[in-house]
Amino acid sequence: MTSRVLNSSPGSLRLTAVAVVGLVAWLGVRALSAAEPTYPRVDMAVGYAVDPKWPQRPKNVTWGAMTGVTVDAHDQVYLYTRGVPPVQVYDTNGRYVRGWGQDVLKSAHFIAIDPKGNVWVPDLDTHTVRKFTPTGKLLLTLGTEGEPGCDEKHFYLPTDIAVTPSGDVFVSDGYGNARVVHFDANGKFIKAWGKLGSRPGEFSIAHAIELDSRGRLYVCDRNNARVQVFNQAGKCLAEWRNLLVPWGIHITKSDEIWICGSSPMRWPKEGGFGGPPKDQLFMRFDPDGKVRQLWTVPLGVEGKMKPGQVNIVHGIAVDSVGNVYLGDVAGKRVQKFVRQD
Repeated sequence: MTSRVLNSSPGSLRLTAVAVVGLVAWLGVRALSAAEPTYPRVDMAVGYAVDPKWPQRPKNVTWGAMTGVTVDAHDQVYLYTRGVPPVQVYDTNGRYVRGWGQDVLKSAHFIAIDPKGNVWVPDLDTHTVRKFTPTGKLLLTLGTEGEPGCDEKHFYLPTDIAVTPSGDVFVSDGYGNARVVHFDANGKFIKAWGKLGSRPGEFSIAHAIELDSRGRLYVCDRNNARVQVFNQAGKCLAEWRNLLVPWGIHITKSDEIWICGSSPMRWPKEGGFGGPPKDQLFMRFDPDGKVRQLWTVPLGVEGKMKPGQVNIVHGIAVDSVGNVYLGDVAGKRVQKFVRQD
């Protein structure tokens, strides 16, 4: 057998190689195009879209840091802000209903509505927890006004309240102290538990507290980046760790546990924990701590906030149709995020 050697110039060989590569690439693109499926454009994830027109705040009503937000049985939205008046009520369409508290309340944090419709708020400046009617009539004061402490009659910067159907009151005494305090329906001290630390049953800012339908207490242990679950005797039942830095919590009648905050972080070399946040989110858990839903919210820049952005998201509430209300500190506003199924 004889072999043949092509007598070709280097330039013609290069052109032939380029042509071959181009042909292979073209055939590959044709093959991919033919094989690419037509993907179904079906949204499998629940989404949320901000309503930029909610609410319609009157000109004579001001907002400061928006620390507390909750909804009542009629889907009226109660805000607790460091503005005037401190308690403001809006309907589901964003219309202003009423406001009150400027003659009594000094520094807002969270807000809660008990099973009878009464409104509970802590006051950081006065170290008290107060109970009001929905229209602002003062019914009860827990703590000693103007006197911080850590005993049966004193709080030190209390943060939040949860009330059982029978009227028992649980207060997260969380900034100056590191405990949960239990009172009966008449405001009589029953017991307290907790101390500063990171072991189960200890707290590093017990920032928010809520009850589920079975009477279990959920505490946002903010600086420890965890949620702790307790029975009403103070026994720690569970810890939810490495999921988020929890700031605010809301539990629906069907025991959907909604928590807002930021993704997990570690202590910085300088400064405090949790801020400035690196991101913003809210999550839905079941009572066993399994994550059922997650949604991130754009992190805005203080003083340049756009609709749908938040900065230091603090309070969360969910209405009967699944819309989410978020209040933030740096943004100094509450926003309605409409559920998109």
